[in-house]
Amino acid sequence: CPASTAINRLSILAAHISTSRQSCTSQPTRSLTSHASSDKKQVYILAAVRTPMGAFQGALSHLSAPELGARAIEEAVKRARVKTEDVDTCVMGNVLSAGVGQAPARQAALLAKLPASVCCTTVNKVCASGLKALTMCAQAIRLGESRLAVAGGFESMTNAPYLLPSARSGWRMGHRVAEDAMIRDGLWDPLGDRHMGAIAEATARQRGISREEQDAHATRSFERARAAVARGDFEGEIVGVPAKVDKKGQAASADVMLVTHDEPPDAVDLAKLAKLKPAFAKDGTVTAGNASVIADGAAALLLGGDDAPVDPSRRIARVLAWADAELQPGDFPIAPASAVKLALERANLGVEDIDAWEINEAFSAVDLANKQLLGLPADAAHVNADGGGVALGHPIGASGARILVTLLGVLRRRGGRRGVAAICNGGGGATAVVVELM
Repeated sequence: CPASTAINRLSILAAHISTSRQSCTSQPTRSLTSHASSDKKQVYILAAVRTPMGAFQGALSHLSAPELGARAIEEAVKRARVKTEDVDTCVMGNVLSAGVGQAPARQAALLAKLPASVCCTTVNKVCASGLKALTMCAQAIRLGESRLAVAGGFESMTNAPYLLPSARSGWRMGHRVAEDAMIRDGLWDPLGDRHMGAIAEATARQRGISREEQDAHATRSFERARAAVARGDFEGEIVGVPAKVDKKGQAASADVMLVTHDEPPDAVDLAKLAKLKPAFAKDGTVTAGNASVIADGAAALLLGGDDAPVDPSRRIARVLAWADAELQPGDFPIAPASAVKLALERANLGVEDIDAWEINEAFSAVDLANKQLLGLPADAAHVNADGGGVALGHPIGASGARILVTLLGVLRRRGGRRGVAAICNGGGGATAVVVELM
């Protein structure tokens, strides 16, 4: 009868809710079944690509964020050799969306010639947006809601507009202030009313991380990035971006230049690093030199399951596990360690099982603090082996995806098997992903 059917449905729902609550509140142990276990659908990375990281007001500055995203998406689909009409999902991170227009992910997807039927979502988890986008696509594939999904992120920090608070209600007379959307929406903690850099400064003090240690870290990041460029390590992960600019990054009226290399690594004179003034406190340790570089860029990965309409030989890696973590907003710099530990538990792995790491360098202090918490040496060669955000740039909506693209390249080049990508985000959070090469 209808009444008994309804009661049965309610019983099933109650049991499901009870199970969900237990999984959210209990702490997993190494004995738990891995996310990669045979009773769960596998999630494969089929392609991974990024644009060059463009300097602030540099060679990519005349492209919108969705245009940058479209370039990465189109190339990822091309490299996986799949039909565009088979892509059913597109989730992309974008943080500085003021003035970008409606549905940034949708714009990028259609500019990349994906079908009108593709379901698009824009994610704003601040710096972790690009990596969170990937975990959302992985969940959709594991649940059977998607067969082929594009995940990633894009950002044009250069083109973030200035805001005019209260202008809509009318300004009667006098001077008013324009607020920088890049800082307000991307680099400022509204809960503590302070810059992300001020929080990094506090973390450095709390963790006993000196100015000298941060400058040494920044120097390593630049040296590793420059060495990677010299070796051609990034060539396989970068897709060139046509940009109508001259050598100074200004709009050009004639030729289209193909931008194929990262701009930020060449922007700093390392000999002057120790002479830079503190940026967030008079007696502070965080400077413009040991903080990440403002940048423009995009990254995209194509994901599929066992039933994806693609040649299995195109599979690059498996997504073993992922996790988010949340701490107090003032503790966001150390949140990656918590997310990493949970993701490793879910993968039934330990720190010692990981061959390569990418921990986003929002600030040198962030990378150093998380290495402390994870028991990794400050100068570990397998962490950010080709440099990080301090040297390469940190286009906030794209960085989570960018570090995963780079991680896959590092694993391939160095003969590694498993890797972890982790990134903090404003508000106190972080996202981590564990992958394994095929």
